[in-house]
Amino acid sequence: MEGLQPAQVLAALVGIAFLVYGVIGFARTGVGDFTGHHAAGFWRFSGNPMNNLVHVVTGVIGLLFAFGAGRARTFGWLLFLGYGVLFVWGLMITGMIAANPFVVAGNPLDLTTPDNWLHLGIAVLGLVIAMAPARRKVRLPEEDVEPITADQAQTSMIERVEDDEHAGSTREIQPREKRGPGLAH
Repeated sequence: MEGLQPAQVLAALVGIAFLVYGVIGFARTGVGDFTGHHAAGFWRFSGNPMNNLVHVVTGVIGLLFAFGAGRARTFGWLLFLGYGVLFVWGLMITGMIAANPFVVAGNPLDLTTPDNWLHLGIAVLGLVIAMAPARRKVRLPEEDVEPITADQAQTSMIERVEDDEHAGSTREIQPREKRGPGLAH
């Protein structure tokens, strides 16, 4: 398939967005108190250096995986699984569902309720990237050509060459089988 696939474009755009968001996050929070709470979030979303590092790494992976359609879909599945797990874990941390079984780990990403819903949206976006349909090159029908029968396709033709260099010689030409539009070439 020629050209960029939709999954590749989406993976690249998501990668750039994560990279930019992570770099801006580092500019706002610095690198001190790596897993602590910082008041320097973005809009309603919290942020700390650990969270920013996750965003930068996700962005770099997205950009690297955007170079192939299959890799871009893999990036989509990684987003879906990773941010789906973050969504559920965040729901447990904020007490919206069962208690956090990883209470020993605390809240290293400083997750809040708005972060949880953002992570759900990112997981859905990952699913969209993973399931994006492949775009195929559209082949236009060729000009009207008489169909060639099987007998004609297997016989060779002899053409007499009439140039100065090869005067009087002949060469054998193998005809190409012509297929109608829509068949694999």
